[in-house]
Formats: sequence, C-alpha cells, structure tokens
Amino acid sequence: MFTRMLKLRLLNAVAPVYFFMATVVTNILHFCFFIPTIFPYPETSLMVSSTLHTILVLFLMFNALGNYIMTIIYPAESANETAIPVCSPHCSDKVDAHYLLNGRHFCKLCKKIILKRDHHCFFTGNCIGNKNMRYFLMFCIYTSCACLYSLVLGVAFLTVEYSISFENPLTFLTLLPLSVCSFFIGSISGLQLFLVLMLYVWLGIGLVCAGFCSQQMLLVARGQTWCQMQRGELVRNCSNWRANLKHVFGSRWILGLILPVQTEACSEDADAQKQD
Repeated sequence: MFTRMLKLRLLNAVAPVYFFMATVVTNILHFCFFIPTIFPYPETSLMVSSTLHTILVLFLMFNALGNYIMTIIYPAESANETAIPVCSPHCSDKVDAHYLLNGRHFCKLCKKIILKRDHHCFFTGNCIGNKNMRYFLMFCIYTSCACLYSLVLGVAFLTVEYSISFENPLTFLTLLPLSVCSFFIGSISGLQLFLVLMLYVWLGIGLVCAGFCSQQMLLVARGQTWCQMQRGELVRNCSNWRANLKHVFGSRWILGLILPVQTEACSEDADAQKQD
C-alpha cells in the first residue's frame, strides 16, 4: 500500500512537469520551425496564412493553458468538511478514494474531502469534481485540438523541409521505425528524429484527450461521475441531459467555450442538496 501511494505521489509531481515541458517544446517548434518554414516568402497571401495560423495556435494554447490553470485554481474540495476520515488499509475502493455520503469522497492523494468527485487527475495534481469539471473538459478539448493541429503542421513541415511524402497511408505507420534506424546509421539528424517522435506524441495525446473527453461528456449528460461508474452505482437523476450540462457549464456556456473564465458561481450547498 505504501509503495503504491509513493508511486502515485511521484506521478502526481511528474505529470504536470511533463505537460509544461511538452507545451514549451510545442510552442518552440511552432514559432521557430513550422510557421517560418511553411510560409517563408513575404507575399501577401502567405503573410495572411501565416498570421491566421499564428492566431489559431495562440488561441488553442491560450485556452488549453488557461483551462488547465483554472482547473487548479478552483479545486473541488469541500470547505465545510475538514476532518480527515480514517480509511482502512483494506478498503475495497479501487479508485484511491474513500466513499463517504451524498457524492462526497475522501481522496487519499489530496487528503481532502471532494464534492462530487469524478477522478484524480495527475496532470493537474488535484481532483476533478463539481467546481472544476467544466475547466477540465475544456482543457481536454483544447489540448486535443492543439495536439492534432500540431500534428498537421508537423507533417507539413516534414514535407516541405525534408521532402517526405505522406500520400501513402503506410508512410506514417513506418515513419518512426525507419527514422530510428536511419538515425543510428547516421543518415538523419537528431532534430528530424525528435520531430518524428513529437508527431506520435501529439497523435497519442490528441486521441486520448478526445476519447476521454467524449466519455466524460457522456457521464456529465447522465448526471454521473467516473467514481460512481467505477463502483457500479446507478444514479437516479431527475434532471434531463440539458440541465445536467447547464449545471456543469453554467448559464453563459458560450463564453466558456472560447475563454477560460468562470461562467457561474458554484454553490456547495446546492450541489449537496442535488446529491441528496
């Protein structure tokens, strides 16, 4: 038990560092390599295209980082419950939390009682619950879009800079093993190998975030949490899916789609009454 918790705490510290490093590397590749190489000539049409791509990259990065920060700023712990319950080492809960009552869980990593706990996110270092679910969902959406867009620009960069053709669908599947072999025999540079590795990193993160966000949106529409689904609990929800989405995204949900701002003050008492 101690070894497992130590591994989880280490992951809780490493994952945010990995996210910030990947973000910095992605921005450097975009503004120092991709955009200057794909749009090299000072023609009017290319200048407009370069400006539009720059604005789009900044918009995606701003929203991904903004919602990431908002997820951390607005934690999901209960302000009215500070006593830490005693959890048995033989607790049957497999999601690293001790189930309490009325949608409240005690997270063993955060050591706090979480309101309507969904899961513990290692990339943000805290739990996802009633107050930060919307920011987490928007973080996943914009991270997925930023990664997939980076993948597109990365493929375009390799095509322009290294004349690699991606017309054959098998090219992308064989690109990584061929690049690794070519690097060890000295036919390509370390930068080219690193760019190829980043393509697969963006693809993996983009698909994982998109899939996870889709599942979370379904749970939110049903008024259920991941923690409840893991325990096999069926939630009797009197509200329809629109009311459930409005409860998470707020009344000014359109503003929340384009800016990482608070759209509605979250009331702890209202959440408790809804769970009751």
